[in-house]
Amino acid sequence: MFFVVSLIGIVVAIGVLLKSEDPKYKSGSLIAIVVLCLLAMLQIVRIIPAGHVGVVNIFGKVSKVELRSGIRFVNPFADVIMYSVKTQELKEIMDVPSKEGLNVKLEISVLYHLDHAKAQEVFETVGVNYQEIILVPHFRSVVRGVTASFEAKALYTSAREELSKQIMLQLTELVATRGIVIESTPLRTVSLPAGLSKAIEEKLQAEQESERMEFVLLKEKQEADRKRIEAKGIADFQAIVTEGISDKLLKWKGIEATEKLAASPNAKVVIVGGNDGLPLILGSQ
Repeated sequence: MFFVVSLIGIVVAIGVLLKSEDPKYKSGSLIAIVVLCLLAMLQIVRIIPAGHVGVVNIFGKVSKVELRSGIRFVNPFADVIMYSVKTQELKEIMDVPSKEGLNVKLEISVLYHLDHAKAQEVFETVGVNYQEIILVPHFRSVVRGVTASFEAKALYTSAREELSKQIMLQLTELVATRGIVIESTPLRTVSLPAGLSKAIEEKLQAEQESERMEFVLLKEKQEADRKRIEAKGIADFQAIVTEGISDKLLKWKGIEATEKLAASPNAKVVIVGGNDGLPLILGSQ
């Protein structure tokens, strides 16, 4: 429309320029022609910002080719509708039921972006505000449905990642055909009823204490087994040594000792032949 107005203005300015004899009117008309030409040119050139895609609509007919970021030349009679294809975030704080029917408060987000190849289809079937029309209702419905299959305790402890994963999978199935790409569905906080939260925390503390005691008992058992093995080794060693010292060996050692004493220059009295057959040394210097 603005392009048409610019053309009409140019025609009028040219007419004034040709018919008027007054120099002031001629110079004014000339300036008007230049300005209107520039404005008309701006309707032909469109700048698509980074992270956006343009959908071209000419009198109700949507072009099959989307405009990517950069400087683009378009039909001056066309409307260009901008869509962001950057990652966007939708946050929701919801009260949802658990498997037991308990009321659970979730703070959850969905990260998503528009598939640029389907921007034209989204414009034709949904419009500009596709988030509110398509994404938000499906997101809320999926969160409620998936949460209802989990127990409250599991949501508070180990099942948060599984819950987030299931929400992402089901939401992707619903909105992928509508041109919305789901990147992730991070679960930020889970709030349970006060009494239930306290009971779960106390139970978790008791389980942790029980696991700690089991670990201590295991260490004590391992230490007792180690000492038992060590004692058995010492006993076996002593038994081997005891068996190796026979009467004949003792007598032989006694004879060797007697020979060494006899060869010694010190004065001594040696009586050979005790009850056990070993020499008796009565005195020495």
